[in-house]
Amino acid sequence: MFISTLIGLAAGLASHAVNAACNAPLTIDDFSKYASNQNSLNSWTSDDASMSSISASNGVLSFKPKSGDSYFYETFDCQAASNNGYNSITFQIKGPAGGSATLEMQTKTSCSASSYTSKYVSLTGLTGNTQTMTIPFSQFGGANANAITGFVWAGFSSTTTTWQMSKVAFGCGSSGAITSVSTKPAATNTQTTMQTSAVPTAAPGTCAPLLIDDWISQSRLQFLYYNAMGYPTSDDATMKSVTVGVPSANRVEFVPKSGSYFYTQFPCVNAKNKYTGISLRIKAPRGASLSIQLDSSDSCDPNKAKSTYASAADLGWSFDGTEKLYTIPFSKFSGLNTEKLVTILFSGFSGTTSFGPMAFYCGNSGEYIATPPPADGGPTATVPAPSNPSATNLVIDKFANANSNTMGNYHGGDEGMSLKYANNKLTITSSDADFAFYTQVSQGCSDFTKYKGSYLHIAYTGTTAFTVAFQQHNSKCDSSIAPFPETWDSAEASRYAKNGHIYIPISHFKINLSRVVGFALKGFHSKESVTLSVIEIVSSVPAGTTIPNKDETGDLVFACKRPNSFAFAIDDGQPDLAQQVLKIIREENIKVTFFTVGAPLLDASTNLTNVYKEMQSAGHQLALHSFTHPKMEGLPDYASIDWEYNEDVKAMKSQFNGYTSKYFRPPFGTEGARMRSRLTKAVGNSANIVNWSVDVEDWLWAETNTPEQQKVAFQRDVNKGGNLVVLHYLYPSTVSYLREFIQIAKATGKQLMRVDQCMMDPNAPPL
Repeated sequence: MFISTLIGLAAGLASHAVNAACNAPLTIDDFSKYASNQNSLNSWTSDDASMSSISASNGVLSFKPKSGDSYFYETFDCQAASNNGYNSITFQIKGPAGGSATLEMQTKTSCSASSYTSKYVSLTGLTGNTQTMTIPFSQFGGANANAITGFVWAGFSSTTTTWQMSKVAFGCGSSGAITSVSTKPAATNTQTTMQTSAVPTAAPGTCAPLLIDDWISQSRLQFLYYNAMGYPTSDDATMKSVTVGVPSANRVEFVPKSGSYFYTQFPCVNAKNKYTGISLRIKAPRGASLSIQLDSSDSCDPNKAKSTYASAADLGWSFDGTEKLYTIPFSKFSGLNTEKLVTILFSGFSGTTSFGPMAFYCGNSGEYIATPPPADGGPTATVPAPSNPSATNLVIDKFANANSNTMGNYHGGDEGMSLKYANNKLTITSSDADFAFYTQVSQGCSDFTKYKGSYLHIAYTGTTAFTVAFQQHNSKCDSSIAPFPETWDSAEASRYAKNGHIYIPISHFKINLSRVVGFALKGFHSKESVTLSVIEIVSSVPAGTTIPNKDETGDLVFACKRPNSFAFAIDDGQPDLAQQVLKIIREENIKVTFFTVGAPLLDASTNLTNVYKEMQSAGHQLALHSFTHPKMEGLPDYASIDWEYNEDVKAMKSQFNGYTSKYFRPPFGTEGARMRSRLTKAVGNSANIVNWSVDVEDWLWAETNTPEQQKVAFQRDVNKGGNLVVLHYLYPSTVSYLREFIQIAKATGKQLMRVDQCMMDPNAPPL
């Protein structure tokens, strides 16, 4: 692990010098307030739930580390320690005889600086008894003793011993006894997105290909920049395009520019006596060129690597425009340390090139074969389709007018969607699953209860890769009140489509039919067009028409259901801003919900698992936000959607002792029938799809020269009655306004709580 990541979680805390006359040590922590995670300087102290056990009693902190990644830290407002006469850190420690640990000191160039650096010393020579250590700041080579912001203890040599610490203080002059315990500067780790553990060598006869990347997710590759190993991969924006799933499943297509390259990193793989090379399928134009760079690092640091090179010609490759299996034998790379492999880089692309799954292979050759997803046969069960004698047919839209539908109400599409009206038909082409076409049945609320036994009929040609949604107005039937619409239910058009006609029972839309708004065609997951000639309500369907059973679609919410409630639902952000977020919500004494992406939880360098464990232990709710943050409804098929949900649930369970959630926030708010129905299959029919009615618009304003517009957006939506928030702790400006957001919400008189509490979930903790 890279220890410098850990203390960075407190980097956003406000800093100023604390003056203290140097006539005695300045106590950092006497552990009298550890139960509230406060030290003697009234600042945050914690192990981020990284220990197997930890507690404080009678001024002594006792803890038992876990293997490899346990730590404990003290934060405080920036200390100009040297100017105030302090020259060391002193503390009492009890560890196993002959044991060791590491101490990190975090300092800035000045107390007004935003960034920090970390310096380390190794703590050795422990005796098994309580002993005092006094470590001069001069031992932390290059550290600025006039801008100290924290200390971290980590790297504990024993996980079976209960360690103890007490009396942590800044030393003054010769204060504090210096014992024979030795300290020495430790190697300074550079914060990266890499882990450094080597892959162990398997026993003879058990070798199988070790997957590097199976190209299963566009967002994993191009949004999070992870490969299948959870390690960095990127083209650094040198390509014209990088597209997963082209030309087929488990493939990636590169369209290069001059100087394009692509790299992927490994967890310091030890291939000696096990893997003999890397294999992958490649499709490239006849006569194309390609160069391969393999890096190894004696320190497992990819930034301090030795590079070795070979061309396609050196490897005996030739391309003819068809896909073939190619191998990269390590024996072709002179000077490569096969015990510590860290990176492969491809360059010299001379045309559009596609890769298949890439893996380390054993023996003379080998290939990783991606397991095909289970086939989903689509709807099999059908339901009766009786006629509805209580209602006549109702024509909603015949597309004769670009400005209004047949009922004289609004119809139109989102900006970016192509709409072409001609000959009483409408052709829709959508490049984004976020876009929708709307046709309203009322200028306010319309009562459709008499149509409950009827059918929505859409006549079409072209694609059916879209969602049909029936929208419900809010209880006041007032579009100036948030949310509007209040909710909707969605049906997958292709399930109900045959021979140019779609028939969907109105009863398949689980909404309040007494206050409907209209229909929306949305969630397009194909760039092909659909041409519509009519949207209408009919009382019966033609003989022989089969109607599939309704898919479960969960509950789509934009607002709290509990009267007089308000909920902050916070999406993933920057780990180094997390502690500032926690500090604010702790001081404001509220509980919130955090929606977390699964893949970064598995990357130890982000420290997000420990951050969220701390959030969970403080009483906050954790919920799902996908595995790699794609637009879920824009994914090409059920298998892609299922992979996102299943991997997200697995990640959550693996990191939080089996915990999972039925609450899901779709990335970018992109909703549709497929992502809803597949969510219910992943987490159960009571799934909640949580969008929002208060948007701080951090995505729009946070990095502009008018970040205060985030406050304007928040106040605007609160004034409309919104009570369910979306924000990200991605940007310092957003986090700096968080306290004001909370105080604005409190001023409404509403009670602030978690999402599950505001949804009146019987399984939520009591208020």
